[in-house]
Amino acid sequence: MKKLSIIGMPMDLGQLRRGVDMGPSAIRYAEVVERLKTLFDEIEDLGDIPVGRPEVVIDRESKLRNLELVTEKNGKLAEEVDKVVQRGWFPLVLGGDHSIAIGTLAGVSKHYKNLGVIWYDAHGDLNTADTSPSGNIHGMPLAVSMGIGHKMLTELGGYCPKVSPENIVIIGARALDEGEKDLIKEKGIKVYTMHEIDRMGMAKVMEETIAYLKNRTDGVHLSLDLDGLDPQDAPGVGTPVFGGITYRESHLAMEMLAEANLITSAEFVEVNPILDERNKTAKVAVELMGSLFGEKLL
Repeated sequence: MKKLSIIGMPMDLGQLRRGVDMGPSAIRYAEVVERLKTLFDEIEDLGDIPVGRPEVVIDRESKLRNLELVTEKNGKLAEEVDKVVQRGWFPLVLGGDHSIAIGTLAGVSKHYKNLGVIWYDAHGDLNTADTSPSGNIHGMPLAVSMGIGHKMLTELGGYCPKVSPENIVIIGARALDEGEKDLIKEKGIKVYTMHEIDRMGMAKVMEETIAYLKNRTDGVHLSLDLDGLDPQDAPGVGTPVFGGITYRESHLAMEMLAEANLITSAEFVEVNPILDERNKTAKVAVELMGSLFGEKLL
């Protein structure tokens, strides 16, 4: 029995630009439930984790923006995701900025001995308080999930780390800070930048990714940031970077993951309807979810 549980996480506390808190609503407006219900035996929408409209607070010691709030709200998300996985349902989280991955992974990882992560993103999200140019936590969730960063974040859920560097594959990177590049080299994280995608083609990149993770993991989480796609295809994101993955390449990637039956949890993040064109980015997110969950052209 294939059962899907949708959780909205309308959080924009991990960065400065407002609007991404409306991402879950935009994705629902793009008819995510209607699109996916034929692909599952059962589907439920658990609504949104309450986030509210808190004031921006910069932590005096670490200089991180909204540290306590991001920790608290991600803790609530982790609890909900944990319950979904315990029931044997597939958790699909709708964001929200990418700092929500801290909560998603805290809720998922405890159920696996060797969780794998596909980080589909223009950015590495491997910053720490020391390397971040901005203090924005949405640039840190992958580092945090590896156990690198502020203790409040890394120890969310009462355990650390959530994922090992050798179980991570980053796809679509094209905007990496110097500290992130150093960490990638130090930890030996597998990264397919746009250079590799252009040179090898998406099919080869996904074949290698699937083979790499299949042999070493007992579950794989997909964390898909819509800014991984080129802004022409996904304009409604907070940190667009030109020269990204195309719409069709992204569909191929999702279709290949569906064929491999690899993904055990997923989140789609950084949809910002304020910056979008007629909800185009949310619609793209829903279409990619269709491919990820087995929708076929024929």
